[in-house]
Amino acid sequence: MSSSSAPAGASRSAGRLSRRSKGAGPQPYDFRRPTKLSREHARTLQMTYETFARQYTTLLTSSLRAISQVSLVSIEQLSYDEYIAQIGNPTLLTMVTLDPLPGITLFELPLDMALACIDHLLGGPGGPQPQRQLSEIETVLFRGMLDRVLGEFRYSFDAVKKIEPKAGAIEYNPQFAQAAAPSDPMVVVSLEVKVGSQECIATMCLPFAAVMLALQKVDEALALTPAERAAKETALRNVTGGLLGAKLPVVVRFGVTQMYPEQIVALEPGDVVSLGHPVNRPLTVSTNGITLAHAVPGNHGARLACLVVDPPREDARR
Repeated sequence: MSSSSAPAGASRSAGRLSRRSKGAGPQPYDFRRPTKLSREHARTLQMTYETFARQYTTLLTSSLRAISQVSLVSIEQLSYDEYIAQIGNPTLLTMVTLDPLPGITLFELPLDMALACIDHLLGGPGGPQPQRQLSEIETVLFRGMLDRVLGEFRYSFDAVKKIEPKAGAIEYNPQFAQAAAPSDPMVVVSLEVKVGSQECIATMCLPFAAVMLALQKVDEALALTPAERAAKETALRNVTGGLLGAKLPVVVRFGVTQMYPEQIVALEPGDVVSLGHPVNRPLTVSTNGITLAHAVPGNHGARLACLVVDPPREDARR
């Protein structure tokens, strides 16, 4: 885990990837931006993205029918401006939402790798590709593949928090991807992607606040002792049982009828008021103003009652 950033415009081409070994020496430390991810949090993210890398590898190999490999390179804490400065231009940058986590996540894949993947997907040999934007058909193919990748990410992230990733807009110029303020802290994950003879560095940039929100939930779950966890589950069952056993006022209503004030004032015992409720339409059963069922009037012994029936069809309401 390092809080340092690569120099702007650093080479990210194939064969020039600098990977840290376990015996790496001292790393620069910026005292103006102290690292906020603890060792435990970094380890949790590392295990999550190692799982994602394995799933991503299987997906690429089976989909592209080419020898593929995805591995985790680093997890860094950078500002959004630093992240934008270190990725290539042009590149393929997809905005992703991770509901219910706040903010926008960026998934970045170099254009030549995206085109090589599409070429393999269509039965081609892959290899070096021209530096150009995707066509409409290629964009549809890329989005289909990206949806499957995000499905694997959802599975990998499930140990931290249940999320629903959804791909949004695609940008080719990082300066146009206004996903956060320049000084906002981000968690940047770098992945080495190899497909056939091609290799590159893909990145995923997540809002730091969203990551911490998910990791804090994991901390709360791990911090509980077995006795505390059992007490919490017992309290949940008691609350649920109490709510299910609570009594609520239930009202059965006819349709609304409008009357003039003078008609209401002139009402006397024995008068008949015509209700604006069709004969073939059931009554509404509601509580606290919320309709929960439909019923027809009847009786149960000497008491008035109603029989719950299926809701009316749309054509029967007209």
